[in-house]
Amino acid sequence: MDLYLACLTLAVFLSADAQYTHNFFSINGCSDTEKESMYGTDGEEMWHADFTQMNGVVTLPDFADPMSFAGFYQESIAEQEICKQNLAVCIKAYKSPAEEMDPPETSIYPKDDVQLGVENTLICHVRGFFPPPVSVSWTKNNVIVTEGVSLSQYRPRNDGSFHIFSSLKIIPEERDIYSCTVNHRALQGPQTKIWETAARPPSLGPALFCGAGFTLALLGVATGIFFFIKGAATDNTDMAKKEKHFMQWTYQ
Repeated sequence: MDLYLACLTLAVFLSADAQYTHNFFSINGCSDTEKESMYGTDGEEMWHADFTQMNGVVTLPDFADPMSFAGFYQESIAEQEICKQNLAVCIKAYKSPAEEMDPPETSIYPKDDVQLGVENTLICHVRGFFPPPVSVSWTKNNVIVTEGVSLSQYRPRNDGSFHIFSSLKIIPEERDIYSCTVNHRALQGPQTKIWETAARPPSLGPALFCGAGFTLALLGVATGIFFFIKGAATDNTDMAKKEKHFMQWTYQ
């Protein structure tokens, strides 16, 4: 039985100016096949343990203040041992209880506006499931894809369930069809979502704008020249009339 035990710790911090409340959380989870240790705040991940590479991974965005998590990975290893012991005790104490399970809901969408031939990222959001794990796989035009695929950590939700993100780097071309398939024990069968390329070629807007601007500039110059010549011709005509009048007045 692949029971999953997760210990979720929540702490509430009030900022120095007493205007904002922040929720800090940590999660340590384990099963026969899964293990996870993660820290975050306000629902966003800050750090997680990579048990494959045997190190900690800081996942704060680039604009955030830099932070260090010294000793967190070593602590995560110790927490995993505690989690496994607690899981064994729970299974024995409750006589291998039936698992409570919630099936996932899945959606798929592009990260950026789609343009043919321009690199983008497809995101598969799997949410509302319990317990972990879930498996996520991708296909392109009915062919399994593994390159350019990433998978986030399991993230807790307020209702006690989990959600997870999988992403795929793509360069969309006309008539491409991508799929994201999710497997979970609460599902009767695989859950698959389809995304088809429906995009326009790279925008010609800037080129058209520049061309239109250049054309308007030429029209402006031509209009200016026209009125300049017309004004000069008018001035010459007026001068000629004045000279003719002067000559007539002098002759008389």
